[in-house]
Amino acid sequence: MNLGLLDYCFGYFCVMLNFEIINPTRIVFGKDQLDRLPALLSEISPNKKVLLAYGGKSAERIGLLARIREKLSAFKLIEFGGIEANPEFSTLIKGVELAREKNVDVILAVGGGSVIDGVKFMTGAYFYEGDPWDVLLRKEGCIFENALPFGTILTLPATGSEANSGAVISRSELKEKRAMGGPLFFPKFSFLDPTVVASLPERQIANGIVDAFVHTLEQYVTYPTDNFLQERQAEAILSTLIEIGPKVLHDPSDYRAASNLMWCATNALNGNLRCGVPTDWATHMIGHELTAFYGIDHARTLAIIAPRLFENQFENKKQKLVQYGKRVWELDGNDDEVAKAAIEKTEQFFQLLEIPTHISDYTDPSPEIAKIIRERFEERGWTEMGERKAILLSDVESIVAAAI
Repeated sequence: MNLGLLDYCFGYFCVMLNFEIINPTRIVFGKDQLDRLPALLSEISPNKKVLLAYGGKSAERIGLLARIREKLSAFKLIEFGGIEANPEFSTLIKGVELAREKNVDVILAVGGGSVIDGVKFMTGAYFYEGDPWDVLLRKEGCIFENALPFGTILTLPATGSEANSGAVISRSELKEKRAMGGPLFFPKFSFLDPTVVASLPERQIANGIVDAFVHTLEQYVTYPTDNFLQERQAEAILSTLIEIGPKVLHDPSDYRAASNLMWCATNALNGNLRCGVPTDWATHMIGHELTAFYGIDHARTLAIIAPRLFENQFENKKQKLVQYGKRVWELDGNDDEVAKAAIEKTEQFFQLLEIPTHISDYTDPSPEIAKIIRERFEERGWTEMGERKAILLSDVESIVAAAI
């Protein structure tokens, strides 16, 4: 056991960790709620000058943008489309320049996590006088000190970005994917309408299920704690996703299943699950590199890396893997058997959703990719990761190599 944990741990279990949480985002959940949009925007847009930011053509195709334009006929709308599935720095800078030129006072993000993440970056970069990439690189003294207010209309349940303050931004020419966040970047409001799921391609629905599932695992499969409530809440999300995931894929118009998927995805990363418990996030850190190098969908990189990371960290995570296996998958056997079967069940669940779990399923990977990712982590000083700081550079290389 890492000596840094001894302050918290007494025998098998670890006491509930200290925490502080605030989530100011107003959630407007359910169908037929857009009539409330003008009033909520008016609260944060005194001049009624709104940058309407969205991704591709899907929001237009399903008629959502038309309905938004109708509801906001009293507002001055400036539209900015084309935000990518992994929001590109160069694209977002164009949005920032447009927002400045038109002197908007609020941004409305219409889309999934990528659009919302991109808007979070834009709201901070709007006021930043230097190169905002320096903020993402976390250079000394480089921070976003102000941000435009923004709201969201969610079109894809997956990342939870509609109810948190984090974002991930890509810069493909550098093969980089960097995270940002902070209290400035909570949406003022978010509309969550489960009926939009019916319009989504099967691939995006499957990605959303896996994204929410692994977000939960990152905050749950660590080591046991005395925060029984948070652990049960994580188990509830995992069990719900296992139950309704295939149903949503089979019939995305099933409002009962779609609404549960959307609420699970929001609760998986709205901040509640991390309260008083250790978290990992190494799966995400490694997965981001696979997106940066190969363009593999974010959720699919998580499905590739998570099982291999659990295998690599088997002894460190065994207690929690056993708990996960028994409570979520209802497995029996000795501890080693249950822990190993829990990993197998997880990978099988991803595959049931038609998400392959190896890099070679998506691309012809460089035989050097494991070494390259290790070197990038070393350059950044990411040398001890995971809830126990036990995932070392050699482990990163082994995990990636095993995932090929």
